[in-house]
Amino acid sequence: MSLPNLIEVQKKSFEWFLEDGLREILEEFPPILSYGKAYQLTLGKHTFEDPKFSEEECRNNDKTYAAPLKIDVSLLNMSTGEIVDQEVYLGDFPMMTRTGTFIMNGAERVVVSQLIRSPGVYFSQVADRSTGRPLATAKVIPSRGAWLEFETSKRDEITVKVDRKRKQSVTILIRALGYGTDEEIRALFKDVDTDEQHRFIEATLEKDPLAPVVNGEEGVKDAQIRFYRTQRPSDPAKAEAARRFIEEQFFDTRRYDLGKVGRYKLDQRLERTERMEQRILTREDLLDIVRRMIQINNREVDTDVMDHLGNRRVNTVGELLQGQVRVGLARMEKGVRDRMAVRDPEQMVPTQLMNAKLVLGAVREFMGGSQLSQFMDQINPLSELTHKRRLSALGPGGLKRERAGVEVRDVHFSHYGRICPIETPEGPNIGLIGYMSSFARINGLGFIETPYRPVLHEVPGRIKDLQGRTLNEDVLDGKGGMLGAAGTVVDEALARRITRSKSGRMVAVKPFVADEIVYMPADVDERMTIAQASTPLNERMELLNEYPSTRRASDFPHVPVDQVEYIDVSPQQIVGISASLIPFLEHDDANRALMGSNMQRQAVPLIRAEAPTVGTGIEGQVAIDSGQVLVAGEAGLVTAACGNHIKVLNDKGRHRTYKLRKYNRSNQSTCIDQWPVVQQGQRVEAGEVIADSASTERGELALGQNVLVAYMSWEGGNYEDAILVSERLIQQDKFTSIHIERHEVSARETKLGLEEITDDIPNVGPEARQHLDGNGIIRIGADVTGGDILVGKISPKGETVLSPEEKLLRAIFGEKVRDVKDTSMRLPNGQRGKVVDVKVFTRDEHDLPAGTEREVHINVAQRRKLTEGDKMSGRHGNKGVISKVIPVEDMPHLADGTPVDIILNPIGVQGRINLGQILENHLGWAAHRIGFRVATPVFDGARQGQIDAELARAWLTDRAWDIMSERAWQLGTELDADPEIDFRLEHLDDDREMQFIYLHEWLQADHYDMARVDSDYAFARRAVAREWLKEKGYSPETILPQDYTHRETTEADDQLAVDVAYREWIQQQMEDGDGKGVATDFGSAELAATAAQVAARSGQPLPLSGKQVLYDGKSGEPFNEPVTVGVSFMLKLLHLVEDKVHARSTGPYSLVTQQPLGGKAQNGGQRFGEMEVWALEAYGAAHSLQEMLTIKSDDTIGRVATYQAIVKGEDIQKPERPESLKVLIKELRSLGLAMDITDDKGESVVVGREDATPAMPIFHGGLPTPL
Repeated sequence: MSLPNLIEVQKKSFEWFLEDGLREILEEFPPILSYGKAYQLTLGKHTFEDPKFSEEECRNNDKTYAAPLKIDVSLLNMSTGEIVDQEVYLGDFPMMTRTGTFIMNGAERVVVSQLIRSPGVYFSQVADRSTGRPLATAKVIPSRGAWLEFETSKRDEITVKVDRKRKQSVTILIRALGYGTDEEIRALFKDVDTDEQHRFIEATLEKDPLAPVVNGEEGVKDAQIRFYRTQRPSDPAKAEAARRFIEEQFFDTRRYDLGKVGRYKLDQRLERTERMEQRILTREDLLDIVRRMIQINNREVDTDVMDHLGNRRVNTVGELLQGQVRVGLARMEKGVRDRMAVRDPEQMVPTQLMNAKLVLGAVREFMGGSQLSQFMDQINPLSELTHKRRLSALGPGGLKRERAGVEVRDVHFSHYGRICPIETPEGPNIGLIGYMSSFARINGLGFIETPYRPVLHEVPGRIKDLQGRTLNEDVLDGKGGMLGAAGTVVDEALARRITRSKSGRMVAVKPFVADEIVYMPADVDERMTIAQASTPLNERMELLNEYPSTRRASDFPHVPVDQVEYIDVSPQQIVGISASLIPFLEHDDANRALMGSNMQRQAVPLIRAEAPTVGTGIEGQVAIDSGQVLVAGEAGLVTAACGNHIKVLNDKGRHRTYKLRKYNRSNQSTCIDQWPVVQQGQRVEAGEVIADSASTERGELALGQNVLVAYMSWEGGNYEDAILVSERLIQQDKFTSIHIERHEVSARETKLGLEEITDDIPNVGPEARQHLDGNGIIRIGADVTGGDILVGKISPKGETVLSPEEKLLRAIFGEKVRDVKDTSMRLPNGQRGKVVDVKVFTRDEHDLPAGTEREVHINVAQRRKLTEGDKMSGRHGNKGVISKVIPVEDMPHLADGTPVDIILNPIGVQGRINLGQILENHLGWAAHRIGFRVATPVFDGARQGQIDAELARAWLTDRAWDIMSERAWQLGTELDADPEIDFRLEHLDDDREMQFIYLHEWLQADHYDMARVDSDYAFARRAVAREWLKEKGYSPETILPQDYTHRETTEADDQLAVDVAYREWIQQQMEDGDGKGVATDFGSAELAATAAQVAARSGQPLPLSGKQVLYDGKSGEPFNEPVTVGVSFMLKLLHLVEDKVHARSTGPYSLVTQQPLGGKAQNGGQRFGEMEVWALEAYGAAHSLQEMLTIKSDDTIGRVATYQAIVKGEDIQKPERPESLKVLIKELRSLGLAMDITDDKGESVVVGREDATPAMPIFHGGLPTPL
């Protein structure tokens, strides 16, 4: 089964809201009656018009992507019967884009689905504190209305609470429902209240203040009044008011609504065969709940598990918006009534009565400020996609992270195939934020479903159903004659005979997997026996194991194959999308897999995207469903493809133009840029990728780079997970990324006058204005650094008293000499880049906020190369910070001179138990050397034997290429020595040129495509290996097929490749003198053992070990031991050092303490805290400590003097008294202690701007002067 559309959860829900959700609200919303019931306003059908602006216009101009919403409204005059119909414009309703997002004020937002407790009834048990006996409780949770809570006391009394008010005997409620007498109540529960030791109804009746009751009608009336008094103690209790109160509280659709889901869950939990339709409570519901509580107290029925996904449902975007519209209509209702009361009846029309802003105001409030409407995580395509599949248990009506316990956060067996057990945040939200599993979907009731394939054990006696099946028991005809024995595979003739005899009756066959998909929610599949997807099947889809491994609820038994009911559709069904992108996930510890999943979402898009050599096979669909790549909407011919657009001529002769996004800024300041991957004249099919975007390559997700990684310690540089990188990665821009920061400035009308955007800035020289145009706005293409002016702006200063001279100048020159201050927008310190976009918005042409006359947006792009301090990671949670960029010539290198790109610490593997990175490294090496790409799905990927075989083939390819290179140089030397041939080795550019001269001579005779040999290096290497194997007497088609990408190899083929590699390696060691006297004509096991002996003697790595001899780049000597070297996929994460590095000499200080502020944003200093003081005290560093606590901190006089001394090159003077001493004195004074400080001469010392000495000192402290 292939993956479904991965953003279906968002799009399907919003489509439901547009078509059904909004209609449901308008239909259930009752007519609005005026206070005097003279008028009635009724809401009718709704219509959406086309959005006013396109998605592109909204992004570029900070608009909201919305469509006008109109509703048919009719106003009925109750006295005359006159009806006024009008179409009322409610406003612009936010619309979802094709990628499942909302654009609000130019920024893309995502509405996260909320995982909450489903409406319904829930039974649990609470242990009694004194006896430890479990006592049943029940909660009835409606979709809208009062909560009902039932409890059992240790004296067997059952009580009820409504909306957490005072509890009362449940018999009061039962009487109020119409069962007035004690005998009626006993009769209702006599079949369940059967425990002689615990008679719950009798115990409750004993506590009932109304008991005993003989007269039914009186009992009902008294119970209703008593119930009313409990709920509303301050209101006068009258019989009619009490009856009406109970009716409204539970049986009125306006006040109480179980919802479709609540009714379903209630009926399901009470095990009703016939489903009810009412969405209110019924008397039978309440009685059945009490009956079920008694059964639980008697231990006849189990309680509910609150964390089971059968009891939790998903509130998707459609339902959340539906709830907000309902809130908005409720707000509008009161306003309509008030206007009906004051409007002139002659002029009363619906448009004047309805305040439409209230309805869409609630929606906008939700979209802009709700915890569930989030700024889209737009770092890369994967982060976009997973954000749309996020499930949050937080938010309105959900859990609070401070109160959520371990149980609700933990993985539950019902999460299988529904919520990813791996992907969740690491912080305080762990377990509260989750992500849907790969194949999960949400059903109409909001429960998460996962797909299975049925396992059938019998089929109808029809030819098409029987043919090809294996009989599981003897089939006899009507006379007892044998038609087919058990184990017989039914052919067409046998099928006909059985069909004639059985005439449609079921025939038992060997269990097989049906070709259909069944989706099941958690409360259904927990009752099924389900086999795992990797269960072996034959070509007839029959289960081969007699006792396959299965799952039933939380158990994992091996059961007879006849008991298996379903089978998983895919091994990756259990995990989410991010985890599905981790190759060899099954070999990683869950904690590291969690980190790997989360860090993939933090990967920065690189300017040269590269799809992973070792992938999992879903990279293509992730890129397409994220909405980042562009796909052809219909088949056709590409007529134009350039940097800005692609034109496709469809089969009907019409052109369709696809616009490309160019250097757009994402929400996280990364760069979104699309470029075509098709050419003019190329034929494309519907759904085919026609343009790549950030972090994609040829329509596949490409979050990082494939680099040559060695696992070794190197001069201590990769201590504690530090990463060493080669300078080659920086020189070739392998990990270079583009970041675009947006800077905004507006000219407003202030109380002192109008701000102005201009290049005439006071006290600013021409150099600072060199990049500004005549309007004071920086030009596109200008290179800027921190402090440069982006937009010149002046603001009026407050008027001061003018001197006579200033009055004269003002009189002569008018307002020109008016005092203004420079409020220009400057690039913040530490930033740099190139201006790539300038947008100017004016009041006349754009919709600007009140008081804003002009607004300017500047986009500054910055290229960031890999540097020390940047955070990198693999896909297995193997994260680290770059400690050093090493020159290429100093990096360890392979025997052929190839330097490694990255050095990781091998000690970081075994402790973290993320061995997947080593398997990826080995398989990546083989794929790189042979020239192919790998798709190894999670839980169903490459096995150890397959990896060994690929390593063997890679070694054979390398060996063949080395031999060919030797022959090529031998030929070159011979040609160079021949004076009659015009050939000289020194005229060659490099050794590869000589290799290809020899290749043409060698391969041309074997009909190879020489053009492909020249252009495809990997193909050339495979061709050489095939010819060499042929020379050695092996079958190249078996060991190294020519079409390597689409090959099918057997275990025998793989074993042959391994044996040949061992044999040839031993032969090589014999030639080198390390394997003398060793025979190689063994079987596989003996050959491997012999090779291991030779390796131990020679110190050379085995061809299947994944290790290479590395040479020190500085000395040229080989390292002592072979090193694991291979190709791994590495990511550069958004935690970049350039955003975090910060330094300060002087800057702002806190007004209260006069200490430097903290943080980069405030240009703050580094905190020197209590523990750091202890450290300097421990070392006796008195002078350093004094500096830290005075002139570098809050010595207001000394720090100014010190700065001047440093600038002038003078000696630093003795520190003054710090401000914290003054704070201490003030605090002591606040306690009533007048503290004074005297020096050694007995004179009073003034600290800072000290106040006058208090008149009556109570305490006198003498302190020595500071050192």
